[in-house]
Amino acid sequence: MWVFSTAGCRWLGAAGSLAVTVGGWAAGTLPVRGGAGLWEPHGSGATVAGSVLAYLGLTLLIVAWWQYGRVLRAARAGRDGGDGRGGRAGDARDTDGGRRPLVTLGWWAAPLLLAPPLYSADVYSYIAQGAMVLEGHDVYGAGPAVLGPGELGYDAAASVGGHWTHTPAPYGPVFLLLAQAVVKITGGAVVPAVLGMRLVALLALALIVWAVRGLAPEGRRDGAVWLAALNPLLLVHVVGGMHNDGLMAGLLLAGVLLAVRHGRWAAGGAVIGLAMMIKSPAALGLLFVGIVVARRRGGAAGLAKGLLPGAVAVAVAAGASVAAGTGFGWLRTQSVAAGIHTALSVTSDLGLGLGLLVAEDPEPVKGVVQKLGLLAAGAAVATIAWRVGKGRLDPVLGLGLSLLALVALSPMVQPWYALWGTVAVAAAGAWEGRGGQLLAVLCAALTYETAPSGHTPAYGFALAGVALGLGVWWARREPWGEPGALPFPGPRTVPGEAGAPGARLR
Repeated sequence: MWVFSTAGCRWLGAAGSLAVTVGGWAAGTLPVRGGAGLWEPHGSGATVAGSVLAYLGLTLLIVAWWQYGRVLRAARAGRDGGDGRGGRAGDARDTDGGRRPLVTLGWWAAPLLLAPPLYSADVYSYIAQGAMVLEGHDVYGAGPAVLGPGELGYDAAASVGGHWTHTPAPYGPVFLLLAQAVVKITGGAVVPAVLGMRLVALLALALIVWAVRGLAPEGRRDGAVWLAALNPLLLVHVVGGMHNDGLMAGLLLAGVLLAVRHGRWAAGGAVIGLAMMIKSPAALGLLFVGIVVARRRGGAAGLAKGLLPGAVAVAVAAGASVAAGTGFGWLRTQSVAAGIHTALSVTSDLGLGLGLLVAEDPEPVKGVVQKLGLLAAGAAVATIAWRVGKGRLDPVLGLGLSLLALVALSPMVQPWYALWGTVAVAAAGAWEGRGGQLLAVLCAALTYETAPSGHTPAYGFALAGVALGLGVWWARREPWGEPGALPFPGPRTVPGEAGAPGARLR
C-alpha cells in the first residue's frame, strides 16, 4: 500500500480541515439567534452541499491521519533497522521529527479556529450556564431555559439542544468559572462567546500535547502526538465542537505527568482535582497515581502515602466549589446525563431491548442492565489497577484502558468520550502496537457518527460502519506489531521505583 510523504499528509489534512470548516459555515451547528450575520442559515440546498463538503473534508483528514501514522511507524522501523511493515525505503527520511508534528497539528487545526460550532450544540450550553451563574440562577437546579429576554446568555440558550434545555449542569465549578469569564468578557454575545470558548479548547489542546510528550517515552513521542492530538476525533470535537472533555483530559494528563514522571504527587493531585472540577471521570487518575506513590515508598507507609494525592484533590475540589460560589450542587447532577439514551451505549441499548421483550415498561429493566454495566466497568478497572500494582502494566496505560472500559460500559456514551482513554493510551507510548492501530480505527469510525449540525442521522452510523470495516481491513492487511505480540506494550519502569533512575517524591 502506498505511503504518502510527510508533506503530502500535511497538505491533504489541511485541505480536509478547510473543507470541514467551509462546509460548517453552511451546515454546522449554527445559532438560532445571535449569528451576527456571520453564522446564519442559507437554505436547504446550501445546507446539503455544506454537509457533503464537510463529510468529504473529514474523509480527507482521516486518510491524511492514517497515512501520517504509517509514515511515522515506517520511519521508526527504519531507525530500528526494520522494513516498516508497509512503508517504502526512504520513508524514514520523510518523517516528521522533533517539533514537526506540532507544525502539522497547526496546519490541521488552524482552519477550524474561525468555524462556527461543529458537530455539537454543547458550546451554547456552556455559554448559557456561565450566564446563569452571573445572573444569579442555580445552575445545578435548572437548565438554560430559565434565562429570559434581556439576560446574558439568552440568545445562546435558544440554541441549546432539545433535552439539554431543561437539564442542570453536570460540570464542575472550575469549568463554570471559565464559562463565566468568557460570558463576562464578551457580554454573552454568541459569536464572540463561542470564539472565547474556542480559546479554552486551544488551551486544552496545548495541555494535551505538552502532557503527552512529557509522558511518552523517548522515541515514541511523535507517534503519541499523532494518536492523541492529530486525531480527527479530537480535532473536530475539541477544536471544532469545543467539548470540555479536552480540557478534562489535558488537566488529567498534566496531573499524572507531575505525579508519575516528576514525583510531585501533591502538585499532581491538585491538578487532577482541577480536572475533576471540569468533569468527574478524571477522578480515576487518582487511583493510578496513588498506586505509583504507594509502590515507590512500599509497605504500610506507602499505602498511607498513596492516599495523599486523593486527599489533595478532594481539598482542591472543595475549595473550588466554595470559591466559585456555586456550592456542591455538582455532586447531585453527575447522573443527569444517564437518563438520556444514546445509541453508542451498549448497556442502554441492551437494557432497552430486553425491557421491550419482557416488560410493558422497559425503563426498570434498562436501569438494571445499566447498573450491571457499571459494576462490570468497576471490575475491569479493579483488575487493571491490580496489574499496575503488581508492576505488570504501565500506570499511564492502565489509566487509559480503565477510561476506555468505563466509557464502553457507561449508560450514556458520546463519540468524543473515546478520547478520554485514547489520549492516555497515546501518552503511554502505546500507539504503534496492534491495540493502538485498532484504537485509531475506532476513533476514525466514531468521527463519522455525528453530522456537522450536531445531529446523529442514520447515514452517519452507516458511514461509521464503512469506515470501521475499511479500517479493520487495513489492520488485517498491514498489522502493526509482531505476530503473537501483546496488543499494547508491557510494563515500563516508572521514575522513582526500585532500579529506575528518576525523581524523588516531594
